[in-house]
Amino acid sequence: MKRILYFSLTFIFVLAVFSSCKNRKNSAETSNKTGYAYNNKDNGGFAVASKFKRGVGQGLMEIEGGQFIMGGSGIDIPGQELSNYNYKREVTVSSFYMDETEVSNTNWLEYLNWIRRTYPTDQQYYYEELPDTLVWRSPLSFNEPFVNNYLRHPAYKDYPVVGVSALQAERYCAWRTDMVNEKLLRDQGYMNSFAAVNGTATGSNALATPINRDKPFNTELYLNGQIDDKGPNAKTDLNPAATAGTSSTGGGAPRATRNVRLEDGVILQPYRLPTEAEWEYAALGLIGNTQDQNIDSKKIYPWNGLGITSAKKRTRGEILANFKRSKGDFMGVGGSLNDRAAFTENVISYLPNDFGLYNMAGNVNEWVADVYRAATFEQADALNPFRGNQFVNKDRDPATGALKADKYGKPIMVKANAGKKQTWAELNAVKTDSVAKTGGDSYNPDQRGYRDEESPLYGITTLVNNKSRVYKGGSWNDQAQWLNPATRRHMQEDDSSADVGFRCAMTMLGSSAIKPGKGGFKTGR
Repeated sequence: MKRILYFSLTFIFVLAVFSSCKNRKNSAETSNKTGYAYNNKDNGGFAVASKFKRGVGQGLMEIEGGQFIMGGSGIDIPGQELSNYNYKREVTVSSFYMDETEVSNTNWLEYLNWIRRTYPTDQQYYYEELPDTLVWRSPLSFNEPFVNNYLRHPAYKDYPVVGVSALQAERYCAWRTDMVNEKLLRDQGYMNSFAAVNGTATGSNALATPINRDKPFNTELYLNGQIDDKGPNAKTDLNPAATAGTSSTGGGAPRATRNVRLEDGVILQPYRLPTEAEWEYAALGLIGNTQDQNIDSKKIYPWNGLGITSAKKRTRGEILANFKRSKGDFMGVGGSLNDRAAFTENVISYLPNDFGLYNMAGNVNEWVADVYRAATFEQADALNPFRGNQFVNKDRDPATGALKADKYGKPIMVKANAGKKQTWAELNAVKTDSVAKTGGDSYNPDQRGYRDEESPLYGITTLVNNKSRVYKGGSWNDQAQWLNPATRRHMQEDDSSADVGFRCAMTMLGSSAIKPGKGGFKTGR
């Protein structure tokens, strides 16, 4: 009897689990608030992504965020002002992605090649994106060979690009975003093959009628439906009013198709410069010193210990960064060079930190997104601190909703005209002095000087203004104290130097945990 009861209870349990799983599966396809089915053409065609797998963008490493003391690794340096360091403060940085390496000369030449190929007659565009190679010139130093060779000669192809301003770096990030997203869409068949672009059709993927575009791909215009190039695997448009287009690959029946939407979870977030907080957090790499919510040991460099050589058995004695050992020692004694580089070195050099990032100390300083103020971190928010917000919106045609684009096919951005969502009447009200009438109050979208106004004495008693940008990390031309992740210096956003480069970052969406469920609560059903 007990045996029969045991098997009966087991059967009921298995049936309940199966029923529960079935209900959970159905709940992903049906609204748990209205009961209407998703992804059903006969039910309105509301499309919901059935699954989303977070992917890492090309060249990026996952950086699991968390709490840390910003400026906490700072050390006192005789003769150096305290303003070179962050105000020590506990902050939290959300998880994000960061380039494994600095952007190299080859990476930048790829950008220049694209400009020349896409806009062969636009000399201004090409010229404005050229790095300033004259940064190598010095009145009392023979660096002239680098003026012509450093950017283009293959001897330096994997060395970090320098002579690039913060504004140029940001434009590179925007270009990279579009290049990566376009390749992703074409590789997966959401758009047609590259072979069909610009009127040339070659190879097995050629279309009978090649796609012709007078502007390059842009992510925002594509998401707004302003690029019509649907490939064989284009998403099916479930809108009942949609009309069928060409047949899919394999001779299937014609079907209505649409562009990928942000809701589909396919398009990557924009590449961008990291914030100062993100950069410092990533450089410290405290994840390698953390166990069960406790940081075992403090760091003053991106590696453990107080020295600048490796203490690990396998790499004992190896120099850990490319920097200047003393005022006149850039690389050591011939026959036994300590850091192997008189100036810059390959972007994959020395040992990576615990996040797997190379050269987060030394080689070149790196631009970040923040505008410089000495007191920023006494004032900034504790979650994702950042100074530099200039809130802008995409300019749209009020009648059609189409994004307005410049001659390069990039959305035209305009200053935000309100701090909150306007009513329809306010949005369409007559604008005066480019500011919408919002109860009589004008809105200032430029938050760079928030709680710390720009000094009117710029150029007289201070060199800090709203175009002063932070750079961090130390370089081949700096001594060891500048390798500390807390150090911070500034330069005008349109200036450049032979010892400043950059790397890109990207926002991570979804769970902050890289491995959900590990060390915390599992989410979802």
